[in-house]
Amino acid sequence: MCGDETSGHKVLGQRMNKSQGLNPKANSGITTSVLQCTNCKLIYSNPQPIPFDIQDHYGVPPEAYWKEEYFTHHPEYFASEIAIAKRLLPEQQGLKALDIGAGLGKCMLSLQNAGFDVWGLEPSIPFREKAIDKMGIRAERLSQGMMEELDYPASFFDFITFGAVLEHLYQPAASIERALGWLKPGGIIQIEVPSSEHFMPSLLNFYYRLKGTNYVTNLSPMHEPFHLYEFSLRSFQELAKKLPFEIAFHEYHVCDIFHIPKVLHPLFSWYMAKTNKGMQLSVWLRKK
Repeated sequence: MCGDETSGHKVLGQRMNKSQGLNPKANSGITTSVLQCTNCKLIYSNPQPIPFDIQDHYGVPPEAYWKEEYFTHHPEYFASEIAIAKRLLPEQQGLKALDIGAGLGKCMLSLQNAGFDVWGLEPSIPFREKAIDKMGIRAERLSQGMMEELDYPASFFDFITFGAVLEHLYQPAASIERALGWLKPGGIIQIEVPSSEHFMPSLLNFYYRLKGTNYVTNLSPMHEPFHLYEFSLRSFQELAKKLPFEIAFHEYHVCDIFHIPKVLHPLFSWYMAKTNKGMQLSVWLRKK
């Protein structure tokens, strides 16, 4: 994200190709190193495992990837993000939107219901098929393929969203640069990513040290959900020095809490909300 030389980056530990659990010494598998950029705080795996075919990761039945309740579209889905986008956008009529990593098409439906003219792209063949068959997404509006392979007209969209997508892409900075080319000046890109400042991984990594291991819980580059990166706000601030955008808005979300007794969840939620150490970071980038 910032172009910093990687040789001096901090090694956080090792990540296994499966869930490590609370007793990682009882498991065996392949590991990759997890590092953090000392400049922009980006967390990444090195080396990065790359599948022979992207369908090896995402060409699975949608029912195996998402829980059952995810297959119902509710009117409030993506509503808060749309409200923020409309507040930030310079124009309000005839808005065109692109959903990168559309999944089942739920975000496309919400954008459509909010008055946007909507396109989407999805790399997974079965995900795209389910979006068309179950959600009623128009096939000609939902392209199948990687964003590095597909193309759209320059300065065409008013709003582009990467919802829980950028952490899966091998070249996140290049992906943002490519999307900026499709965006009108003054347009908005909304990005939701795992935060590298999240409190829970740091706590669980400390627990692993007490257990006498060098494992970490950051990322999941070799197993679902195949996260390759965790980002800080500084990651985007540094990238803004190289690409034509400014950060128009950002916020943190606490999200779920795992491996901690439920009685402590209110306390942990309060602390993470108070200190901006929640699981998710959402940023809105405005093209200059």
